[in-house]
Amino acid sequence: MPQSNSSQQYDVAIVGGGIVGLATCLRLLEQKPTLKIILLEKEDVVAKHQTGNNSGVIHSGIYYKPGSLKAKNCIEGYYELLRFCDKHDIKYDLCGKIIVATSKSELPALENIYNRGIENGLTGLKKLHSSAELKAHEPHVAGLAGLFVPQTGIIDYTDVSLKYAELIVGLGGNIHFNNKVEQIITNSNHSTIVSNQQTIEAKLVINCAGLYADKVAQMSLKPKIDVQIIPFRGEYFELKPEKQYLVKNLIYPVPDANFPFLGVHFTRMVKGGVEAGPNAVLAYAREGYRKSDVNIGEFLEILAWRGFRTVAFKYWQMGLGEFYRSYSKRAFTKALQRLIPEIKANDLVPGGAGVRAQACDRVGGLLDDFSIIENNLQINVLNAPSPAATSSLSIGETVAQMALKRM
Repeated sequence: MPQSNSSQQYDVAIVGGGIVGLATCLRLLEQKPTLKIILLEKEDVVAKHQTGNNSGVIHSGIYYKPGSLKAKNCIEGYYELLRFCDKHDIKYDLCGKIIVATSKSELPALENIYNRGIENGLTGLKKLHSSAELKAHEPHVAGLAGLFVPQTGIIDYTDVSLKYAELIVGLGGNIHFNNKVEQIITNSNHSTIVSNQQTIEAKLVINCAGLYADKVAQMSLKPKIDVQIIPFRGEYFELKPEKQYLVKNLIYPVPDANFPFLGVHFTRMVKGGVEAGPNAVLAYAREGYRKSDVNIGEFLEILAWRGFRTVAFKYWQMGLGEFYRSYSKRAFTKALQRLIPEIKANDLVPGGAGVRAQACDRVGGLLDDFSIIENNLQINVLNAPSPAATSSLSIGETVAQMALKRM
């Protein structure tokens, strides 16, 4: 139970210590240092979940629909992130990536990606018209054609998040760890937030709870929101050190435009090593990083959501393939061999896994764009999957401006 003597008043309470919550907190304090802000994080460190378990790619914005929140925030956030890292001496590498078409059927989609990149203002994109041109960038790759994207880079987003947190504390912000929000009670001009550690009051609540963003939103929003978070686990292998020469930088397939995932790919890591993956398989718990992680209540909620059942029916063949690759190293290797035929199963060792919070609406739409909903007392970041880490400072600025109108 919360301690009765710990209730305090704040201007803003932020729920969630991932990179988006931290960036929002930082942007608010930079623009209005007099604000009294608390950030509540249920873990004992920042960046524990989506932020700390992604592949560490700095995204260029090439995939996203021009004019969408993803495109706008990714492109703006990209440059803000680079300036931030330069200022604070955070390591990154703009190594570029290639997107590879391995069949003629993928060539129109590759052309569409190129056109989107141009519309989104990317410069220096290079069409690769042949296998030889592909191999000039990645000597071991196989494909018919491709696209070189020079803006793409690699970074460790945990390092970025730790610097955000350090600056927040330096500006007078409060980060309280081991505080799981259990209840939000709205009144006429403020909200009461009850965690497992304390009870506080805030004029504004900003929900950046990631995998639990819908749950936190639903604590106080009426009527019920029309989306639910569906957790998809992405599993990685790593290349053995003696096989890392097969990948120079980043190698991606042409993604399926109907599905909000980029397909298994190869990523050189900024601190060393090469990852291969991820797949995208339904997790049995919102924080289900292992196949054995099962939360019966959360899993039954997923199955009960009409939107998920619609998605499962529509994409059952793709889902079955992802599920099979999750349990079959041979199948996973075969998917990777489309890009690098030399890869063998014994070149791969198990790596980490992440869980993506994918919002799904009631009619079976997997939300492709960022989604933020607000009222007088709350701002809820309901859908912020990749490229949210790249976009974090821009998303933080967007949410901060929404908040400052109320202050």
